[in-house]
Amino acid sequence: MTQLLNRPTITTPELREELLRVSGVSKRFVTSRHDTTALDDVSFSISKGEFICVVGPSGCGKSTLLNLIAGLDAPTDGQLTFDGHPVKGPGAERAVVFQEPALYPWLNVRSNVEFGLKLKGVPAQERRGTVERYLELVHLTRFQKAYVHELSGGMKQRVQLARCLAVEPRMLLMDERFAALDAQTRDSLQMELQDIWARTGATIVFITHNVREAALLADRVLVMTPAPGRIKADIPVPLPRPRGLDTHAVADYAAEIRRALQDGGDPLGPEVSRNGF
Repeated sequence: MTQLLNRPTITTPELREELLRVSGVSKRFVTSRHDTTALDDVSFSISKGEFICVVGPSGCGKSTLLNLIAGLDAPTDGQLTFDGHPVKGPGAERAVVFQEPALYPWLNVRSNVEFGLKLKGVPAQERRGTVERYLELVHLTRFQKAYVHELSGGMKQRVQLARCLAVEPRMLLMDERFAALDAQTRDSLQMELQDIWARTGATIVFITHNVREAALLADRVLVMTPAPGRIKADIPVPLPRPRGLDTHAVADYAAEIRRALQDGGDPLGPEVSRNGF
């Protein structure tokens, strides 16, 4: 099993190997009453180990994009490739961490985290070591025998994250993960997620409405237009880690992201995307 890493505080994304490529992707939803274009000609790439945040107004297609990357839906036009192979459906290498934790209430914390490992047929002794490692990582070791109804909202999120990490996916897809939490819990989890990302080396795609959260967490921020969603800005955030939520540098980048959201200019064209499209 992959061991937790102690990575440098920052790595230049351009030197990393490409993991995901989204090429000219559009998505339409057609019913008897409506024909809606959710995404229109979206192109970008993500390198191994990058932390990407996607921001945009409500209804711009952020969650649709995440579902396409996860393989839960298929594009109407264009193509997604993961590690050079077309995305044709869900895969264990792409784990989704939903806003509402999908935990099994009849299982305790340890058993919830262990569930995916059992499905993979991992031997019991190896499962024990993996579960212990990730419970420690999310600070839930002393709650491993607790059941879902005994946990706070933040603790449920930690359990879901540990369960996803335990199967050691190559990419974590996180949809508005902290939106429903109180401010103090959200701030704490944001700091913990920075540490988890640094120690595991996971590639993360994180959907958020919160520009300060995006500036705090991301290597790069993809800013989307109102529907139909397009990429209008690709903003690198080359700040050293760990980052503090209330620092002037994070606030400055949050302001830049906010300006990009409010700017009525044209989306990025192929000639100006920083990822070679």
